[in-house]
Amino acid sequence: MTVQNSAMITERRFAIPLAALTLFLVVSGYFSWFWQDFSIVEQWVYLVHTLLGVVISALLLPYVISHFQRTIGLRRSWIAFSGILLALAFLGLAATGIDVVIEGQTEAQHWVFQSHIWLAAIVLTLSAIHVVFHVISLPERRKKNEPSRFPSLSSGLLKSTTQVFLGGFLLVLVAIALYQIRDNPYKDAPAVEPYIYAYGEHPFRPSQTETSSGGFLDAKRVGKSERCATCHQEIAVQWKASIHAQAASDKTYQTNIKLLSEKKSMEATRYCEGCHAPAALLSGQLTKGGKLDTPGHLQEGVSCMACHGIERVEHLKGVASYRFMPPKPYLFDGSEQVLPTFIHNLLIRIKPEQHKADLARNVLSTPEMCATCHAQFMDKDFNNWGWVKMQDDYMAWLNGPYSGQTRQTFAHAEQRRCQDCHFPLQPGKDPSASQSGLIKTHFNVGANTAIPWVTQNLAQLERTRQFLVADQVRISIDKPNRPDATESAKHLDPKLIESTESPAYYYLGENVPLKVAVTNAQVGHAFPGGTTDINEAWIHVLVTDGQGQKIYESGYLDQNNNVEEGAYFYRSVAIDRAGNAVWRHDLFNMVGDSFKRTIPPGGSDVSLFSFKVPDDAKGPLTITAGLKYRKLNNRYARWALKDEKIELPIIEMASTSLVLPIKIRPEVETGGL
Repeated sequence: MTVQNSAMITERRFAIPLAALTLFLVVSGYFSWFWQDFSIVEQWVYLVHTLLGVVISALLLPYVISHFQRTIGLRRSWIAFSGILLALAFLGLAATGIDVVIEGQTEAQHWVFQSHIWLAAIVLTLSAIHVVFHVISLPERRKKNEPSRFPSLSSGLLKSTTQVFLGGFLLVLVAIALYQIRDNPYKDAPAVEPYIYAYGEHPFRPSQTETSSGGFLDAKRVGKSERCATCHQEIAVQWKASIHAQAASDKTYQTNIKLLSEKKSMEATRYCEGCHAPAALLSGQLTKGGKLDTPGHLQEGVSCMACHGIERVEHLKGVASYRFMPPKPYLFDGSEQVLPTFIHNLLIRIKPEQHKADLARNVLSTPEMCATCHAQFMDKDFNNWGWVKMQDDYMAWLNGPYSGQTRQTFAHAEQRRCQDCHFPLQPGKDPSASQSGLIKTHFNVGANTAIPWVTQNLAQLERTRQFLVADQVRISIDKPNRPDATESAKHLDPKLIESTESPAYYYLGENVPLKVAVTNAQVGHAFPGGTTDINEAWIHVLVTDGQGQKIYESGYLDQNNNVEEGAYFYRSVAIDRAGNAVWRHDLFNMVGDSFKRTIPPGGSDVSLFSFKVPDDAKGPLTITAGLKYRKLNNRYARWALKDEKIELPIIEMASTSLVLPIKIRPEVETGGL
């Protein structure tokens, strides 16, 4: 048997099934391309298309080799040229298709999928051209012999094509029918029954949360972040270290939420859990008989879906004022079995359009979305007193220079959103990476140094420290110039007369007034933000003489690691209806603030200090001022963490110093008579 005869046999063995499968592949591909309604039918067709693409890729190489072996000696240049182009295009089509199957459609490599679409059109065009050239170049005797025009497709093509189309459509129909009768993996009903409606007919009040269905959702629709981690591993690792992930498991929060359930009711915890544990709220766990520490609720806190499932902002007053809408389900959504889960994840990778549309909604990039939880109020239904406004980082941002919606100008004129600071871009290999290879980091770094310290996540603690000291705030000491001048017999340089600034020095025994200015330079909202009633930010001033002896200090720590009572604080003091401090953060007792000092974005605050220069001081004096920050004051931290000896870290966010000369007052000389 000659090489050509052997190649012909091999070619015929592959040609007919390859041609039939290719026709079905073309039809199914363009069906999915033009009919994008994301139905079950469309998803199954896409799966069959993918499966056939893999099969055709396996059949393609032996066919191309045998075809070239048979035709290599034929002197028909246009056919050969078009055939080579067709083979290369077909190989490119197979390669890009396999790449999409393995790697999925990613933002950074979206050109691969686009190339696959264009190559499909090129293959169809070149196939037609190749056939036309073949027919035109045939000798007259071959043209008269119809069956032998295409030796490798001499018989059986129509039958095979019909079988493939019928088999493919039958496979899709059977798969759809079987899928329709599968058990629903979700139970969108209260997790605990009977469910008590303690705050009216709305299922989630006093939380302001809504759902697209108006009712409860299975906890798996809101939690189960490990499913997201199967594809978004890099981001999942970052999220796991974040404060969002620990919003429910935080020991201080657990102490407070348990206090709330004991003092008021389990139903009252809905007020907090809408932001700290959305899965617990939306699944109907928060009622009499429910639990605050169920697996999933406690360990995930603000899960992936807790943010990415938000459809819209209901209002800007906060207390979880968002509307949650689950994404449209891909096949086998919610399944925990290996093969169905694999198919589910495969579909998301190879056809992510709906996934991106549902989980990357426009609201995610708006500051308004952050307002749903980073703003807070209470009304009479909750505190039995009246409407009270609490933290509101969104309104502080809106009224500041970074929102771009005020007439203020400051160091930065461009708009800066919450996400720009707390979810900055960095290089990453996640499927969601942009075409520039950048991803939104999910470490969610802010000002919480307590949680990473308690959990001993030192890497996250260091990220937080670096964030806090990165020129967020600035501190300066106004040079304490003398308000007067002294008379002496010494010659006065005429150049000094032109000076408009009085000299900066003081005499022994004099009182020195100090002005210290703190500027909120880079924080997009007020400083400090968030839970100002339990955070500590204060100015530390230290004055030493030339021998290092301490002359004056304000904002020092006592032997119990407490900041002195008379320090200059940036904080708030919440009070109850009797005027007592609500120091346990039991905000359901709060009716207002007896004290609050914060610095608006772009603003400055000036504080006054004063000290006396001792008669025995050795000059010059060194004056240092620093802005100290500690997440959680000692009194609250030791109660909430149930540890009387705990010492949470203190960060010096900014510091400055000034050298002040000290002189001995000269005797004033008067002229003699």
